[in-house]
Amino acid sequence: MGAVRAQGYRGAVNMLLRTIFLGWLSRRRSKLGVHDVGRVNLRVLPNDIDVLRHMNNGVYLSVMDLGRLDLLTRTGMLRGMTARGFYPVVASETISFRRSLQPRQRYTLETRIVGYDERSVYVEQRFVSGGEIYAVGFVRGRFLKRTGGTVAMHELGTALGVDTTTLLPPAWVYTWAADVALPSNRSSYTSDWV
Repeated sequence: MGAVRAQGYRGAVNMLLRTIFLGWLSRRRSKLGVHDVGRVNLRVLPNDIDVLRHMNNGVYLSVMDLGRLDLLTRTGMLRGMTARGFYPVVASETISFRRSLQPRQRYTLETRIVGYDERSVYVEQRFVSGGEIYAVGFVRGRFLKRTGGTVAMHELGTALGVDTTTLLPPAWVYTWAADVALPSNRSSYTSDWV
């Protein structure tokens, strides 16, 4: 059990270091438009591997954070949101796998905003190697205010300089978002296995 805990700690430190490095690097890379595809070139590291000797499924979700950070930084959204006291949170995410990424394999994480609804931003992220998609993830993100409350989409659009009513996510995303939504945190939601 101690070895598992140590591996988890090393993995967390590894991801923190990757996040800090990517944040620094993203500020020096070319600028992107809000709806452009952001690309980050990565490699499967030893701490990304599980007992089956491929990239662990949980690591994909952590790496997806890096892609969103890169996109937010390179579009200038992060600076604009920080100045207004906004910050992003993940409300829902899903991922589907085609192939396994192997130790030391190089891949590109592609990230793009694919739509907005009245409360959320939807992001598609692809793990690509050799031109082939290995996995695709979708994220429904919300923006909160440091002073409390949720950022309305019209506020976000004003902050980003985009019309959030013109880019709609794929139709299936609405069903997915409704099906996986949990009750508000203002409501009681106890664990009661049936």
